[in-house]
Amino acid sequence: MEYVPHTRADIERMLRAIGVEDVEELFDDIPEEIRKNYVPLGLPPLSELEVRQELEALAARNRKLVPFVGFGLYDHYIPAVVNELARRSEFYTAYTPYQAEVSQGTLTWMFEYQTMICELTGMEVANASMYDGATALAEAVLMARRIVGGDRVLVPRSLNPFHREVVETYCRGAGIGVVDVPYDETGRLTLGDVPEGTVALIVQQPNGLGIIEDLSGLKERLGDVFLIVSVYPVALGVLEPPGSFGADIVVGEGQPLGNPLSFGGPLLGIFATRRKYLRMMPGRVSGRTVDAEGKEGYVMTLQTREQHIRRERATSNICTNSALCALRATIYLAALGAEGLREVALLSLEKAHDLAEAIAGIPGYELAFSGPFFNEFVVKCPDPAGVVKRLYREGIAVGPPEYVARMGVEGAFSVAVTEKRTEGELQRLVEVLRG
Repeated sequence: MEYVPHTRADIERMLRAIGVEDVEELFDDIPEEIRKNYVPLGLPPLSELEVRQELEALAARNRKLVPFVGFGLYDHYIPAVVNELARRSEFYTAYTPYQAEVSQGTLTWMFEYQTMICELTGMEVANASMYDGATALAEAVLMARRIVGGDRVLVPRSLNPFHREVVETYCRGAGIGVVDVPYDETGRLTLGDVPEGTVALIVQQPNGLGIIEDLSGLKERLGDVFLIVSVYPVALGVLEPPGSFGADIVVGEGQPLGNPLSFGGPLLGIFATRRKYLRMMPGRVSGRTVDAEGKEGYVMTLQTREQHIRRERATSNICTNSALCALRATIYLAALGAEGLREVALLSLEKAHDLAEAIAGIPGYELAFSGPFFNEFVVKCPDPAGVVKRLYREGIAVGPPEYVARMGVEGAFSVAVTEKRTEGELQRLVEVLRG
């Protein structure tokens, strides 16, 4: 059977109903220069066995690389319990039920997820997740504008360049100007005067260069302007939470919390804020209550989206949350606990610093910034493109020069380390750099 199960008679009946002669006429609105380049896939009819053999042969051609790339996605160890529970049939869907009240299990873990995110970030309320860290950050800017007003947002040059692209796209459509905030020789942002009409200042913690930002005193300087902090959640195992520094909104990419790299997706957007801004926050919120008989239960407390009664007053056009990824994060955090997360963070930090020290000891190599870093750092050298290619040939992937160049650093590459990287892998990277 073809993927589209309509018979020829079905197709002709539908075409007659909408008043067109054939399928070609249906697509007349697509420019001819585009349609003429269309080439049918021409997939041959194969049995299940033959398809499996073909795909396994293709997969065998993949190279296994040791990932030191970072840039928002990190190769942390995922305990077996995460897959064991998340793959149960009761949970195994990426979509949250519309009639969620019939699924108390779903609402319960969503409530637990929100609670853990609040504890992790030091904030008062959190939603039940968003698409990914980049869209969560962009939605935070729009939320700040709804509350503060204004027409510009302060964005550090050290912000993850991929997240920056998403923020700029959102801001372009919303009529919000993006103002660069430079960084100094330490890699930390240097905030000057806050322009009139500023919506918010974005701070990434640690930033895209891997440097740990100093959040103290920032909110006091901003006043009514929002402080939006985009976090690497594992780093919060050892860093003071942004809520302690007066952050108005905390967002982040939750992939490191029990979700695999999976070629870059699906991902998980963390979003938390102050209680007084609850109704301005996008997304869904699960709440705990009691029924008419006094029994404890969970309900979907807020669904501030356009499909529901909010309509034009919706706070976001994001239609759902990353439910399965958020469930994995919930299991991961519950399994590790505060001490376990701290141990993961410390192992990542210590291994990264050991590697950075070894690389800085190689002639021709030096760290690009003097500021404190967590598990990611930028390395300067005479021929970074050649170095990255040499590492790749040896089965090691690092952050390429074009990534850090988008943050204003030339002649460099980046390295990210997690608790999964073994002593042998670290030594191998150093040996390849030494030639």
